[in-house]
Amino acid sequence: MNPIADNLLYLDNHLLVVKKPAGLLVQGDHTGDETLFDQTREYLRTRFDKKGQVYLGLVHRLDRPVAGIIVFARTSKAAARLNEQIRNRTFTKIYRALVHGRPPEKDELTDYIVRNGINSTTGTAATGKQAVLNYRLLKHHNGISLVEIDLCTGRHHQIRVQFAQRGYPVVGDFRYGSQQKFGDKALALYACRVKFTHPVLKTEMQFTIPPEDYWPREFVME
Repeated sequence: MNPIADNLLYLDNHLLVVKKPAGLLVQGDHTGDETLFDQTREYLRTRFDKKGQVYLGLVHRLDRPVAGIIVFARTSKAAARLNEQIRNRTFTKIYRALVHGRPPEKDELTDYIVRNGINSTTGTAATGKQAVLNYRLLKHHNGISLVEIDLCTGRHHQIRVQFAQRGYPVVGDFRYGSQQKFGDKALALYACRVKFTHPVLKTEMQFTIPPEDYWPREFVME
């Protein structure tokens, strides 16, 4: 059974919205491991009995250890219009994360992200790409904070780097300073909500999902 069937959130002739589990690649890399992209394309090929190549447009991504909502385009027109919304920052991506420490109640974080292979760091306007996010603190318990993040730009490891740079690494993110394990091949970070305009119907689309089952119960909130 294709796992997409259990994780499918929405499907029409233009879009497919799916929940990605932590530990699964969105698209291929040097490992050659199975990807969400491949699973989704195979699901469409089988469901609609397609004989040839199935078009699937990758609109945005999530890091491998991050769970959450992914939107795919089923036509090139839909892909182009969704990408335009992302460029114009009208495609809203909301995340929740558990971070070490207690950051201020809310803030806008602006940095310049420099990618160096599989890692990223902060730099200057001359060396990096601008990265902007807004967040609010939802809960603090035993040295861990639950934050909700409105990601304005989509830089490599952006949330992870920006919080770690300020001394609040994401729980489970050994690469950027956490020393606490979280789940299986997972970080305490997931894309909980997306909101955008349907590229053809022009209606507002919004999808929200709860965290994975291994998320601590004291940090599960509506």
